[in-house]
Amino acid sequence: MVRAIEWIDAAADSHIRLIDQTRLPSEEVYLEVTSIDLLIDAIQRLAVRGAPALGAAGGYGVALALLEAEREGWDADRLTAAIDAVANARPTAVNLAWGAKRVAGFRAEGFARTLAEAHAIATEDEAANRELSRLGADWLLARIGDRPLRAVTHCNTGALATTAWGTAYGILHELHTRGKLELVYVDETRPLLQGSRLTSWELHQDGIPHLVEVDGAASSTILRGLVDFAVIGADRITANGDTANKVGSVALALACARAGIPFVVAAPYSTVDEDTATGEEIEIEERGDEEVLAFGGVSVATPGVRAFNPAFDVTPHDIISAIVTERGVTEPSVAAQPLFAAGSGQ
Repeated sequence: MVRAIEWIDAAADSHIRLIDQTRLPSEEVYLEVTSIDLLIDAIQRLAVRGAPALGAAGGYGVALALLEAEREGWDADRLTAAIDAVANARPTAVNLAWGAKRVAGFRAEGFARTLAEAHAIATEDEAANRELSRLGADWLLARIGDRPLRAVTHCNTGALATTAWGTAYGILHELHTRGKLELVYVDETRPLLQGSRLTSWELHQDGIPHLVEVDGAASSTILRGLVDFAVIGADRITANGDTANKVGSVALALACARAGIPFVVAAPYSTVDEDTATGEEIEIEERGDEEVLAFGGVSVATPGVRAFNPAFDVTPHDIISAIVTERGVTEPSVAAQPLFAAGSGQ
């Protein structure tokens, strides 16, 4: 199984290793990240992405900052600023700041304790992903019927987006393992084609039958009755069950509501932001014009034209059939509000 992020212990140069997801599927290139500046660059240009993987990046980033602080002679304020810079490198996904904050709480106990906590985030994430995949597959088969199912998914939620296994992709993998997955429609997922580049690559590696479709086809695919359910991940889940995911996700939810089929969101519980009441409070990251107006470095638009390039959208809770975490399955369209109260679990 590919590892999106891992810590490399080396006597003279311990560091973070990332697979550069901007180079897939044509090249499998690994980045040796030895400084906070390199880590922030990798996060912002999406060499590492996906909410759970970003949680690990936030945690390991704190350990890396402690090493760099010792090497460069930083004072406490400089170290704090570096940790904050990692935590705030991307605003929409909650896991990045969550991972950094969790591990930073142990910085006073030294590097070894800090690194141990970062490792714990990675270990817990894989276990959570496997459990939520089992729960999600059980829920779908009970809801739709114990037969091979056809799915549509958006963005990338496999091992590349996590520390291992996957979230929404993990549910697909679990169904495939059980012989209950017939076909997956994979949205290409703008702006960086993370579906066609990454999800399709993972599905191919796992031998799962699939078709890549343009984002604009997804709603029609659902309304034509070509799929039995949609499943996506989440970068943030608010207290009332609204979810933020890669832009284009809400179109699938609307189409599923019209077609009367399940729309499922899968994410580890660390993605739940109990302090954010609704999706209206989520800051939506906007990315550069060139991601929309150029292809392969060649302009495809009229010179001087600007782009509107939100990286995420928010799906309201009342059109989400199920939110699956390792703690269980919740049906937000019929559940009491708020769905996730601070300190209450699930």
